Amino acid sequence: MAEPPLAIDGRSLSLDALVAVARRGRPVRLAPSALPALRDGRASVERAIAEGRAVYGVTTGFGALSTTRIDPARAAELQRSLVESHASGLGPPLPPDVVRAMTLLRANSLAHGHSGVRPAIVERLLDTLNAGLVPWIPESGSVGASGDLAPLAHLAQTLTGTGAFLASDGRAEPAAEVLARAGWSPIALAAKEGISLVNGTALMTAYLALGIEDARRLLHAGEVAAAMSFDALRGSPESLDDRLGALRNAPDERAVAADLRELLRDSALAVPRREWSGQDPYTLRCIPQVLAPLRHALRASDRIVEGELNAVTDNPILLDDGTFASGGNFHGQSLAWAMDSLALAVHTLAAFSERRTSRLLHPDLNRGLPAFLAPRPGVSSGFMIPQTVAAALINENGTLVHPATGASLPTSADQEDFVSMGAWAGAKLHRLLANARRVVAIEWIVAGQALELRHPTRGGRGSEAALAALRTIVAPWTEDRSPAKEIEAVAAALASGGPLASLPRPSPPF
Repeated sequence: MAEPPLAIDGRSLSLDALVAVARRGRPVRLAPSALPALRDGRASVERAIAEGRAVYGVTTGFGALSTTRIDPARAAELQRSLVESHASGLGPPLPPDVVRAMTLLRANSLAHGHSGVRPAIVERLLDTLNAGLVPWIPESGSVGASGDLAPLAHLAQTLTGTGAFLASDGRAEPAAEVLARAGWSPIALAAKEGISLVNGTALMTAYLALGIEDARRLLHAGEVAAAMSFDALRGSPESLDDRLGALRNAPDERAVAADLRELLRDSALAVPRREWSGQDPYTLRCIPQVLAPLRHALRASDRIVEGELNAVTDNPILLDDGTFASGGNFHGQSLAWAMDSLALAVHTLAAFSERRTSRLLHPDLNRGLPAFLAPRPGVSSGFMIPQTVAAALINENGTLVHPATGASLPTSADQEDFVSMGAWAGAKLHRLLANARRVVAIEWIVAGQALELRHPTRGGRGSEAALAALRTIVAPWTEDRSPAKEIEAVAAALASGGPLASLPRPSPPF
């Protein structure tokens, strides 16, 4: 059943609704309740121009040129020039879901009425989403302060007909041709509209919002993978005792331990040992402690993105009394910090996963399983190289996890002298998450094979359900074959959440 159109009013957008629009194509519409504020905001802009007031970016230049006064008669020219000069992004296009989220966020922010744009600007952005059109926006070029200037300028160009859209074959198709085919006329920007379109945190917020959604699923997949490995390696459940987390005053550790206990429920493999045989390795014994930080990072990121989804983030901002205030709502420091923190927590989960995969394959450490889980060790290599691939991905993520926020550089003749680098924080988080999913997918495949080799002794209900879901994608390993496509298939399934749907959900709030 098709989802009903989402009403955009600048004040009620949720993360789930954003994901529905960005990834499932949910239709959108401008809420009638937003029209009065939009019209009042536009009237305030025109009144300021008529009165000859100095308004940044409306009757003045931009950035270091903000002291240069502009003749009101050239206000429209100023906006067109701003968009064209700022459309300086480079590199491959942003992923379609990121662009759709970015487009929705810019429309939602403008719908507040505090940016002074005409309703037609917001309506065209929403029409673009409903038509399934994806603006061609290069990945590189934003420093995450004064907003995502270059990426948003490329978005604005699709309204004016000078930019490009992403064609189905991956090429950049001129916007003028796409608009003509849709029967739309290019929009001539009026005063304040160019700067309102390019000045904001839409790209950074899109990256963070989608990153939170992906990290939530990764946490779920990572817990399930850990449970499968725990069973396959005959871990001792005493490390998951709730009393340990209670004594440490650690609610998130207790939540992870509760998730593992539920996944391992009724296991005949992960059972208390009758005789002392030493302690489990950290990759089994410290699962609650190592995975809890991702819950911390998700909670902090949730708080930040919840406010940003419905924020007014351009500059200057029209206040309720009709005056304009210049401030820093466009600065992405909190967003960049959240993405850097989330990246580190995701990297930790994936690195932890790779270590369990290695243990499952190591003949001296895997508690009686065949070397590399090979059907005929020596003749066949089993999963030797998938673990090598996981190690390579962890190394790549180890470089991507370096914080973008630690590398501010001044721009615009030192007028913009401390920037967040939030767009790069988002881009590398996006890549890091993709790598982490592949690493966890490898553990699913390897742990599933190991669990199957323990049969007829069976693991926990969650582990066995995960194995059943895995077997709908990947067949048992009876002889060597190329696992590359299977790893990608499992990673894609984990990204969609399909194999996780029937498994116990992580403890609240995630």
